[in-house]
Amino acid sequence: MEEAIETAKNSDVALIFCGLNHDYDTESFDKLYMDLPYGQVELIQEVSKVNPNTVVIVIAGSPVDLVAPSICTPAIVWGWFNGMEGGNAFVDILTGKETPSGKMPFTLPYSLEQSSAHAYNNYPGRNGIVNYDEDILVGYRWFDTKNQPVVYPFGYGLSYTSFDIKNAQTDKKEYTSDETVKVTLNITNTGNRQGAEVIQVYVSDVEASVLRPVKELKGFSKVFLEPGEIKQVEIDVPVTDLAFYCENQKQFVVEPGEFIFHIATSAAKEDIKESISLYVK
Repeated sequence: MEEAIETAKNSDVALIFCGLNHDYDTESFDKLYMDLPYGQVELIQEVSKVNPNTVVIVIAGSPVDLVAPSICTPAIVWGWFNGMEGGNAFVDILTGKETPSGKMPFTLPYSLEQSSAHAYNNYPGRNGIVNYDEDILVGYRWFDTKNQPVVYPFGYGLSYTSFDIKNAQTDKKEYTSDETVKVTLNITNTGNRQGAEVIQVYVSDVEASVLRPVKELKGFSKVFLEPGEIKQVEIDVPVTDLAFYCENQKQFVVEPGEFIFHIATSAAKEDIKESISLYVK
């Protein structure tokens, strides 16, 4: 610890590679907690105190607790397990040779107790029986519908450039179950670097006869843009993708009514750029 702190004091930038090894991220058993092991949080906190330009690079394949690192460090890179070429990839990203464009495929909550299995006290089950009381509310659907605050939402990811999304619209306002909703929009790279943004289309079923999430991801498109470039993007969502499985009818059903299409860059409310209302007959 002392050596790391002293080195960080005398450096322009401090890079901390942290995360999990295969003692924690492995097959055949569940992690008991999301904590970063081996005293890594203390290391991050102490190095950040002496060097404001500390970058945390997380090597992990499953969610970890990033509450403290998100507070004390200005930059976090989620690195996954990159294999033998991982070092070259990190250098390209950290030096700016490449612009990051990845998005989180899961939610990072503030605590494990926020997740559905633990909120209902269903993990690891009682008397060998597990009740899935969360029903359809799995993953980001749970956190969204229960209005749970999170550290980083599903679909989240930053870039070295910036984007502007405007003029989102659908080709019609009413659809039948055998049609496809065509969502179009304009996206502009408003920064001075090339980059890519992942446009995400979430759909809310305004009034359903069964439990539905507040919104669900139904389409996405990754768009690469040069500085100042504008592109029109089309994302197609078949109306059949708005169906849910009806236990009474034992089949997937699209109920008529109002649906709201949200154009977003993550599952977070503040990342919804535009919303469009339409009807299914």
